[in-house]
Amino acid sequence: MQVTAIESTEPHYTAEQVAEFWHLVANSVRRMFRDEPGVLKFGNAKSTYQKRAYTTIRIPQSVLDRVYRRMTNRAA
Repeated sequence: MQVTAIESTEPHYTAEQVAEFWHLVANSVRRMFRDEPGVLKFGNAKSTYQKRAYTTIRIPQSVLDRVYRRMTNRAA
């Protein structure tokens, strides 16, 4: 998958920002976008004996729009 300039410069949101837009809890947003293609993931997804696993996600506007359309079409 090749990233275009438009995709790399579009707005990216945190789980907390999306949760505020959609009036949800940030953990619900993280679960919703966990395996969604196009979401940027930073950090270590594996825990060790002494360190907890932390992953930070950034959700591009295009992915946010795609998931919103999919979720609203489901109810129709």
